[in-house]
Amino acid sequence: MPVDRKRNITVDIYQIMLPVKVCFGVGSLDTIGDEASKLGAKHALIVTDPGVYQAGLVDPVKERLSRARLSVDVFSEAEPEPTLPGLNAAAEKLSQEGYDLVVGVGGGSSMDTAKGLSVLLAHGGRGQDYVGINKVPGPGIPIFTLPTTAGTGSEVTKAAVFDDPEKRSKFGIQSPYILARLAIVDPTLTYGCPQRVTAVAGIDALTHAIESYTSINAGTFTDALEVEAMRLIAGSLRAVVKDGSDKEARNHMAEGALFGGFGIAHAGGAAAHALAYPLGSRFHVPHGVTVGLLLPYVMECNLPTNPTKYATIAQRLGVKTQGLSLQEAAEKGVEAFKNLAKDIGIPLRLRDLEIPEEALEELAVASMDVTRLLNNNPKKLSLDDVRRIWQNAW
Repeated sequence: MPVDRKRNITVDIYQIMLPVKVCFGVGSLDTIGDEASKLGAKHALIVTDPGVYQAGLVDPVKERLSRARLSVDVFSEAEPEPTLPGLNAAAEKLSQEGYDLVVGVGGGSSMDTAKGLSVLLAHGGRGQDYVGINKVPGPGIPIFTLPTTAGTGSEVTKAAVFDDPEKRSKFGIQSPYILARLAIVDPTLTYGCPQRVTAVAGIDALTHAIESYTSINAGTFTDALEVEAMRLIAGSLRAVVKDGSDKEARNHMAEGALFGGFGIAHAGGAAAHALAYPLGSRFHVPHGVTVGLLLPYVMECNLPTNPTKYATIAQRLGVKTQGLSLQEAAEKGVEAFKNLAKDIGIPLRLRDLEIPEEALEELAVASMDVTRLLNNNPKKLSLDDVRRIWQNAW
């Protein structure tokens, strides 16, 4: 970190990479036709999953694109937890259609599949060829992202995560070339989100905010976003899980998840995400459940690295910290996260997911291979540290 020698203070240097345009708010969906026309698009592919398609959420998107004189096809077979083989099969099926716009409509899985198809339909090959950082050789087919859950933040990230069944873990394609040209975050698309999906997506969004706020790569830009994301999410998640018709809570969740996406796009995830990858792959546990379950045990391990930030987390989660020591306040933040997760039905023990105790060693060893995320954790974790986290979580 450079030093301003005149004032003898350190100065953060950071880069901001966002979609070309982000449009947030009730009714923002109405802009999609004009934006597609400005791009010169003629033949769009909407990528979604069966649940979102059956819920009718694709219809208003397709209608607005068609009204703008685009030819529109729908691929509604995105996997709930996308895999590299599934991505490759979809790209092979769609490779001859000549799309000039890919529109991801749904949760993170649909948007990540749209990002992956943007790359494969433009450059060929297999998803495995692009796993890693900056492996995409150039721009893909332009992408629009429209989240129907308040969770992953994938609408504004330069990453797409896929399970590799052969390697029994998850891997990311990371490249600025898969940033969306347009991210439309219209809270109305989340209004009908089922209770369970709302809870799992919401705890994922809160995990993004906390992990990126405390990560090695956190800075002033991401800190500001994540502190506000925590406030919005923690203040709304219980309410929206209890009553999905609460529009104000839905709006706050959509904005909080967006801010969480901005933060994790720039500061990155850390150990909770690293451990979640092999757990999700091996036992087919939804991503939001894995990170939500693991995060408090990772937080407990990381607390000594920055108790001030963990005390701030406690405050944003609603803890009254006046009169508490810094350490006590930080510990209350972990407790508050656990209470929130419990209140919305997120399991807090691996045994509740029927994960056998004898699997912990394999999971610990596999976690150590997710070096990109572990290297971003505020505490350098040894294999013994990771073993303890897994054991505490069990």
